[in-house]
Amino acid sequence: MRIGEIAALVGVTPRAVRHYHHRGLLPEPVRRANGYREYSVRDAVLLARIRRLTELGLGLDEVRDVLADDAGRELAEVLAELDADLAREERAIQERRARLAELMAGPLSGGAGPVSPALARLLGTLPATDSPMAAKDRELLTLFDTADGDRRVYEALHPLTHDTEVLALYRRLDDLAEAPRDDPRIPALAAAISAAVPDTLVDAMPVEGDPMDAGFGAALLADFAPAQAEVVRRIMEALTERGRTRAREEGVAGGDGEQGVGRGSS
Repeated sequence: MRIGEIAALVGVTPRAVRHYHHRGLLPEPVRRANGYREYSVRDAVLLARIRRLTELGLGLDEVRDVLADDAGRELAEVLAELDADLAREERAIQERRARLAELMAGPLSGGAGPVSPALARLLGTLPATDSPMAAKDRELLTLFDTADGDRRVYEALHPLTHDTEVLALYRRLDDLAEAPRDDPRIPALAAAISAAVPDTLVDAMPVEGDPMDAGFGAALLADFAPAQAEVVRRIMEALTERGRTRAREEGVAGGDGEQGVGRGSS
């Protein structure tokens, strides 16, 4: 095969083939008497391997290291690993398409954009309100949905959509928009909101680690006014401790602790 033929076969450009030669990834093939390079099937397999590795996100130096580990291997082994690479990519594409199908099944308009059918059902039952904190909760649910969060959360939230006290709690949170972090209303409000959260929602929350870690938790709190952030922090701490208590109780009821551990790791 000539350079144009091997490039077309593998799906790269002749310029890329020459670049791989220059970087030492693809050995220069034997040249014919007329000076043209003559590429073999083995060269095509190696070039395909290089292409797959770069598409998987590896830099050329990393690709060189991987290829060095392949030295001396049988062609059948290299082909089998290349096939495994393709199979992994095919599964990843299938997973992305399944996720896309789920989003397409939900509403495609509105401020939240495409969401899963489960979240769409929940959002459809929420009462109308102009509360800024309620709007923020909807945004967080959409983020949770995009991150493929535990769908049990949506079912656990459904009872709250018919609770008029929830709107009153939102209004109390809204009232803290200009308040300092040590506002005296904070402890009672955090306790009231924590008490309103059903056990089914607590059971869907992770019980391990810090609920307000330096990553997402810090970014979440930074998005609230100081007093509101303090309420949220106290709520998350209270719910996490409540979840740990329930996990321990379930473990005791199960006799050997396995049930509590299993729930916390789901």
